[in-house]
Amino acid sequence: MNENTGTLTINLAAIVANWRTVAAYADSSVTSAVVKADAYGMGVEQVAPALYRAGCRHFFFATLSEAVAGRSLVGADAQCYLLGCVPGGSEADVVRHRLVPVLSSLVAVNRWLAWRAGAGFDASSAPAAVKFDTGMTRSGLAVAELQHLLGDAERWAELSPVLLMSHLAVADEASNPQNRRQRDAFFALGTLAKRLQPDLLLSLANSCGTYLGRDYHADLVRPGAALYGFNPVVGGESPMLPVVRLSLPVMSLRALTQPSQVGYGAEYTALPGQVLAVVAGGYADGLHRILGREGYGYCLGVKVPVVGRISMDSTVFDVTAVTDLHEIDGRQTLNIDVLGEGDLSVDALTRRNQALGYEVLTCVRSGRYRRIYQGE
Repeated sequence: MNENTGTLTINLAAIVANWRTVAAYADSSVTSAVVKADAYGMGVEQVAPALYRAGCRHFFFATLSEAVAGRSLVGADAQCYLLGCVPGGSEADVVRHRLVPVLSSLVAVNRWLAWRAGAGFDASSAPAAVKFDTGMTRSGLAVAELQHLLGDAERWAELSPVLLMSHLAVADEASNPQNRRQRDAFFALGTLAKRLQPDLLLSLANSCGTYLGRDYHADLVRPGAALYGFNPVVGGESPMLPVVRLSLPVMSLRALTQPSQVGYGAEYTALPGQVLAVVAGGYADGLHRILGREGYGYCLGVKVPVVGRISMDSTVFDVTAVTDLHEIDGRQTLNIDVLGEGDLSVDALTRRNQALGYEVLTCVRSGRYRRIYQGE
């Protein structure tokens, strides 16, 4: 079926290459992959197996349903971590699907241990990880709570987590002193935990955190956005390859012969002589965040601005400057590229829109796009 929809091209080879780039940089640590939110909108069913084939053995998911689905995509020797809480009553599902829950509060720790004991499991048959808060104040045991838990050797031995982790709040601001404060707080307790349990993995660094330096790497790094083309080097040249390209088909061209108001609110007035292109794709497809308030794309290599408000299902571009339009006949599809390389890269759009690269990437997840995957 030939649907009138945008085409999202995702380069799996680039994702794998980006993972290998991080792994080479953090060569003294294990390099995992954060594949939550459908691999940041890139498609976990394709991304996770490709990374597994490349050698990745640690995967992070946000929700139970994500983790259950992701578990079947990788080999039995992979560790699949559930970052979100374990919904009450779903503990058996977590164990049955061989997931590792990340326990982020004392309540969660105590509930997990109580259920595990009642169900006849131990740390080896129902492993867990522990997260503590070093300065983000979002989720994780307080430092004092972890200190208390570590002070109870019997309780810690009963728990025997496979991973102790925290999360940096401002890793994308390399000079921010909070990074060092969080690093020092993490390793102060992490070192103590390793004395009690030498096989415990420590993990602090996300994508940007990994590139803050080796003193942030610990035993395991957790790149997410960097795998999908986001630059993790603050203020430096990106070592990552671009991953995604989005092209939108032109549904109609309008050559104006009189002044005309464009879009909802009639906020833009087009003049006679302008040529407008209406494309398939609007804010229901995530374009409100991809394009930004002053969005543009490229049509036949020519930069073309968005005019008027973005609608739910369509967007209007001014293509007056495109001189080759007369060469397009009714049998050809005219497209406008809105995401790709150069000034349409994830990083460029992040700077232009004052958004997060994560937002730009995950915006495409909601789109009704035809997906094309390029091989490894």
